[in-house]
Amino acid sequence: MFIIELCGIPIRLENRYSYVERLCKNFRSSRRDYAFSVSATEEEIAQEMQNGNFPPDYCESICLYRHICEILPGYHIFIMHSSVVMVDGVAYAFAAKSGVGKSTHTALWIKAIPGATVLNGDKPLLRMNADGSVTAFGTPWCGKEGWGINSSAPLGAICFLERGTENKIRRATEEEVLSKIAHQLYLRGTRTTIDLQLQLLNRLVSALPYYVLSCTISEEAAKLAYTTMKRNKEEFSK
Repeated sequence: MFIIELCGIPIRLENRYSYVERLCKNFRSSRRDYAFSVSATEEEIAQEMQNGNFPPDYCESICLYRHICEILPGYHIFIMHSSVVMVDGVAYAFAAKSGVGKSTHTALWIKAIPGATVLNGDKPLLRMNADGSVTAFGTPWCGKEGWGINSSAPLGAICFLERGTENKIRRATEEEVLSKIAHQLYLRGTRTTIDLQLQLLNRLVSALPYYVLSCTISEEAAKLAYTTMKRNKEEFSK
């Protein structure tokens, strides 16, 4: 077992396999105290293995993160399935249905936007702050590409990706935000935890500007998304 820090919270992982230690190496903490601990039973690992052709050590890591995400809402923190890119100290999140091209679009940002860095390519954590702002955090669980760092940044906007024949971006309607973002959250755990997650979702909806980007696989799509969200973030913050 060992301790990691996520969003500044020390968490003890009671692991069976060494894989999770390698996965979390950049998030390990020297602290001895911890806020809570998580573990995965053999039954849970076996059940996770039925979801795909994955080894038990990998499945244990998924189970551990699932348990973490069921507890963190009590700290005003929740997972959002998305890719988060940082530019000039501001984070931008991209969410999409499987197969739409979230990773491809993220790679285009790195190529086309000077100074862009991937904070987390798949499973970042978001924290709702007391002042109504949102902070995005990297985690060890960052997708098959392994894109991610142990850092954080204020979240400037969330963009929903759609495939298109030309590059167009617009502000999302409130109905679109609610329907699209709910599919990217992990609404599981106890009834109390789920209620907390729904409260955080309600706060998240009004905390940020949201966009829908219909795009091709091109650097122009990345540049359009960045310039639009950067400009409108400044106006939204006034």
